[in-house]
Amino acid sequence: MFKRWLLALVARVGFIVLGLCCCLLLFYLLSCKPVSHGSQQSLLWSGGATTKEGFMALLQEREDSHRRYINSLTKQIAQLKEALQERTQQLQESLDKAKTNGILPLGLESLHKTPTQSDLKEFFRSQLNQAEVNLGVKLPNEYAVIPFDTFTLQRVYQLERGLTRHPEERPVRKDRRDELIGTVESALHVLNGPHQHTDNTRRKHTYSPSDFIEGLARTERDRGSVYELTFKGKGPQDFTQLVLFRPFGPVMKVKSESVDTRSMLINIIVPLSKRPDAFRQFINNFREVCIQQDGRVHLTVVYFGRDQIEQVKAMLDQTTRETRFRSFTLIQLNEEFSRGRGLEVGARAWRRSHNVLLFFCDVDILFTSDFLTSCRLNTEPGKKVYYPVLFSQYNPAIVYSNHTLLPSVKQQLVMRKETGFWRDFGFGMTCQYRLDFINIGGFDRNIKGWGLEDVHLYRKYLHSKLMVIRSPSRGLFHLWHEKTCADELPPDKYKMCMQTKAMSEASHGQLGELIFKRERNARSRSNFTEITRVVTDKPNKTL
Repeated sequence: MFKRWLLALVARVGFIVLGLCCCLLLFYLLSCKPVSHGSQQSLLWSGGATTKEGFMALLQEREDSHRRYINSLTKQIAQLKEALQERTQQLQESLDKAKTNGILPLGLESLHKTPTQSDLKEFFRSQLNQAEVNLGVKLPNEYAVIPFDTFTLQRVYQLERGLTRHPEERPVRKDRRDELIGTVESALHVLNGPHQHTDNTRRKHTYSPSDFIEGLARTERDRGSVYELTFKGKGPQDFTQLVLFRPFGPVMKVKSESVDTRSMLINIIVPLSKRPDAFRQFINNFREVCIQQDGRVHLTVVYFGRDQIEQVKAMLDQTTRETRFRSFTLIQLNEEFSRGRGLEVGARAWRRSHNVLLFFCDVDILFTSDFLTSCRLNTEPGKKVYYPVLFSQYNPAIVYSNHTLLPSVKQQLVMRKETGFWRDFGFGMTCQYRLDFINIGGFDRNIKGWGLEDVHLYRKYLHSKLMVIRSPSRGLFHLWHEKTCADELPPDKYKMCMQTKAMSEASHGQLGELIFKRERNARSRSNFTEITRVVTDKPNKTL
């Protein structure tokens, strides 16, 4: 009896255990089954075009997933390398200090010996110290200057144009594109890195490619490449500048600093003699850019003579009445016009503060608010002066000869090889601080009239310890105007004036068309005569 009961109990328990195992197995299969697999299979094997589309979608999904994984690993490796370099440097400094104090423990002498990686790092540092990054170097003349290229995320503004001869373009070479894009990515990695926020506890902004404004880049062939990148800050007048150096190897962080331009007033100095129409065009642009957009400028006009000065005064008074802008200074000199003399007087007439940022300008120059920002960012008292290369217009009557009406001045401000050229032989437009200008000796006061005074000042800066920032400016234009070379000019100045006049008139191809216009018209008439003869002869042959 007991045995029967025991057997029945064991059988019941066995069935219950077996049922539980089956339930657990079923639950395990349901939970481990990939949900998307069935949908993918149905997508892949439903036949026809859907099979191909599903397969391509799956491949694209896998590729995107692998790319994200690779990018994540790349960032982690870069962070680990940076942490390892910092720890190695800390250890090296500790060992150096211990050896200096004579307390280096026994057995650690071998650690104090610089390893191969430190040798490489020291070499990179020596390349950085010898390159023109933190300090300027003395140069023999203006031909020894290595100009910067200006670049944005879409365009490169360059002096070395190669076969394309385009003043601005998308980089043609892939290695050039990768270089600039990689530099911006490296800058973003530095700015968004964990150590960047320790430098300034207030900085919580996460930078993205849309924050990048523009960069300067140049390569010293025996040292490496220097990059100066500018990013937007918290406000419209706040910027972050990052200097990177590539010593023919990985880029190195040189410095990262926030630049506040709110208090950076620019004193724009314009020497003038007559030319009221040109000054009217200049003051219209000044009202739009400086008064309405920027608001942190002062205009100093140094006028030579008395003829037509009342018109200049009337334009300044009208601007004050209509805009309530009163930051003007008009200085009148009863002398023969001398550009250098006018700029010198305007710079030394400043009395508001000990030092101010100066922009030496001409009346036929048109600039944008972006240029004013570049003027502030590329100058530094006692360290840097800015010599932008402006874009000079050709004669609009020749450029737009096939138009019935000339486009407006703003519509003419396009950078193409048919419309103008980089005026890389001109050094008249420059931004520098007043004390740097005075300490360097200012202009050569013996030069009268037109030309050479700007070249002499430029050479003074090249021979000094100040760094000269020479780069194309996308916001600075020289408007075309009729140029007259006076017969009383010295031979060297007259030759320079005529060369400038020829270069500013039209492009090489356009000048060629003008020169050979008569020959081209004669050829057109000859072709027309030949066609007419053939047409008239054909009916006769038919008859």
